[in-house]
Amino acid sequence: MQIDLVGKRAVVTGSTQGIGYGIAKGLAEAGAAVVVNGRRQEDVDKAVARIKEKISAAEVRGVAADLGSVEGCAALFEAVPSADILVNNLGIFGLRDFFETPDEEWDRFLAINVLSGVRLSRAYVPGMVERGWGRVLFLSSESALNIPADMIHYGVTKTAYLALSRGLAKRLAGTAVTVNAILPGPTLSEGFRDMLREEQEKTGKSIEELGADFVMAQRPSSIIRRAATVEEVANLAVYVASPLSSATTGAALRVDGGVVDSLV
Repeated sequence: MQIDLVGKRAVVTGSTQGIGYGIAKGLAEAGAAVVVNGRRQEDVDKAVARIKEKISAAEVRGVAADLGSVEGCAALFEAVPSADILVNNLGIFGLRDFFETPDEEWDRFLAINVLSGVRLSRAYVPGMVERGWGRVLFLSSESALNIPADMIHYGVTKTAYLALSRGLAKRLAGTAVTVNAILPGPTLSEGFRDMLREEQEKTGKSIEELGADFVMAQRPSSIIRRAATVEEVANLAVYVASPLSSATTGAALRVDGGVVDSLV
């Protein structure tokens, strides 16, 4: 089985680092022309350079735009008016007690984690339908099913992506455009590594060891008993973005290491 995305254009939101960067890199390795996105031009330029350094033949460009706003989504679509693959990866998270989370924070999380995907899907999907092929991916989380008590607002946005992806898949029934959600568990992204950095300095343990400790303490239902790598999450996304996944749509696909204790 070989994944070939030559001739396909992919837009990956929030892709200057972490899972988004890993997906952008994986799509480029499969031959797709990739558009990297982030808020700051400097970060976008660095991510593009990193991909080109690793994949000399990569066709990759960057667009700096704040997708947490109507204007930012419009700016991205104006710069890149057509895509075969849309990966709605952009998302923020942060610990905050429910009773101390004001409306402004709920609005910010909903705008970035949900409405960015709504707006960009509304912009790009009609073109996919017209051309007769497309892939839309929403990066949800195992937190969509295991709502964290210490960041309920985040969990709610990730559950919203499950509803959005399933509903949009049904709306596109009979077309060759598929829509799916991907649910990572704890993943060794830059943000996760930064969270563990202080503990690493104290204990001298590796990030991988600390990641495993975190998983067993906070997600004891994990079957792999460690944090996933960015590449492991990206591998699933690249497959789902490919022609090989043509019979997979409306699905919530877990790459959570078995954290969610469910038969389906």
